[in-house]
Amino acid sequence: MPVKGTPFDFTTEKKIGASIHEVPGLGYDHNYVLDCGEEKSGLKHAAKLKDPSSSRVLNLWTDAPGMQFYTANYVNGVVGKGGAVYGKHSGVCLETQGFPNAINQPNFPSVVVRPGEKYKNTMLFEFLVE
Repeated sequence: MPVKGTPFDFTTEKKIGASIHEVPGLGYDHNYVLDCGEEKSGLKHAAKLKDPSSSRVLNLWTDAPGMQFYTANYVNGVVGKGGAVYGKHSGVCLETQGFPNAINQPNFPSVVVRPGEKYKNTMLFEFLVE
């Protein structure tokens, strides 16, 4: 489905939390179709995350057709390193993958791996400072 103008629109830079309150349910846990944008060495640019306080950047590149975007919707009071306590929406996951329910959708890229075939998926995490 098109994302333009919805809380799911990350086609231009914005904070993840800027529209999270508009997402039905508990937060983001959605698959994004990676069908446009920059390419590098045969990989599609899936996401760019930026920490404004440190200027650190993570670019994610992949050859997978989709990416699941999840915002720690069920995290509640998890104690981490150094006693830090993490709550709802305190982290993100970017999981490159085939499309959910692809096995039942003939118009989706196949996720079937037959006996004797090899499965290969490439992800490149690029870290830099801008």
